[in-house]
Parts: sequence; C-alpha cells; structure tokens
Amino acid sequence: MNEHRIDPQQVRGWGVDADPENDPTYPMRTRHEGESHTRDWARPTQQTQAIEVLRSNERLDTAAVFGTSTPPSGVSGMLRRVAFRYSESSYGHWLPLMLADRVNEIEGVLTDLVHGHLPNVALEKGWSVEWKYNRAPLVRRVVVGSAAAAALFVGIAWLVKKRPDPRRDEAF
Repeated sequence: MNEHRIDPQQVRGWGVDADPENDPTYPMRTRHEGESHTRDWARPTQQTQAIEVLRSNERLDTAAVFGTSTPPSGVSGMLRRVAFRYSESSYGHWLPLMLADRVNEIEGVLTDLVHGHLPNVALEKGWSVEWKYNRAPLVRRVVVGSAAAAALFVGIAWLVKKRPDPRRDEAF
C-alpha cells in the first residue's frame, strides 16, 4: 500500500541519541553542584539573594543574575510558588503562571486604588495607539467586552430580584 515508506535507519542522524554517551544533554542529567564540565565559560559572580527567587526544579542552582523588581507576593505569588513545584514541561507549571499574571494585574489595580491612584487603563493597555493604527479590532473587542459585562450585570441583577425576600410577608 505505502510504497514510499522510508526505513528510519536509512535517515541520516536517526537514533543519534540512543546511546547515552553520545547524547549532548546527558552530562546535564548527572551534573552536580560545582561541576562545570558541561560548559566552557566562567560562571558570572553570583548575585546576592536578598529576596525570594523562584527557581525551576530542573536546575540545581539559582541563576547567577536574576530580577529583583517584583518578588512574588499576594495571591499571584502563591500561584507562582505552586507552579514552580512542577516541571517546565507540564501544564501544572505554565497554566498557574499564566493565571498568576492575570491575578497580578488585578492586584496591581487594587493596589493603585488603595493608594488613591486611579489607573488609566486605556493608556496602560495601549488603546490610544490601537485606536490610531488598529481601530476595527479594538472597537470589536470593546463592544464584545462591554456586552459581556452588561450581560453579566443583568444576569446577576435578575438572580437577585428573583430570590425571595425573607423579610417580606408571603400573605400579601
């Protein structure tokens, strides 16, 4: 039936990683702290760690240099800590990180409001530039988002109105 079937052993490079001695990632699997046989460069001086730094469970050590401007905090920080318990190759790592980004955005707006600063969402989201260069998709997104918010508001109002008031006498 399939006359054009290719024998994998005839493909150049097929099975090159079958031998662990020939696998380029193999030394990384058995690397221990202090060993540097997998790299031929001098490691940069380790940055002082004064804040919590989340690190992949697939790495033995912390990166030599890391960001310190936004340490994990609040609900988004808890989600990030959960995410870093899982391998970087699993949804258990990436989905909580994406959720943490959204939660962090809400936390930022709430923090601004608590400190008396009303955030300019349109400017921060880049809507002025989108209005200038990408108007139709922006209008569509705003209309759909507004309709969804209105439907949610109307739905909640309908549920609240439909619920019987325990203070009201049923005899009337």
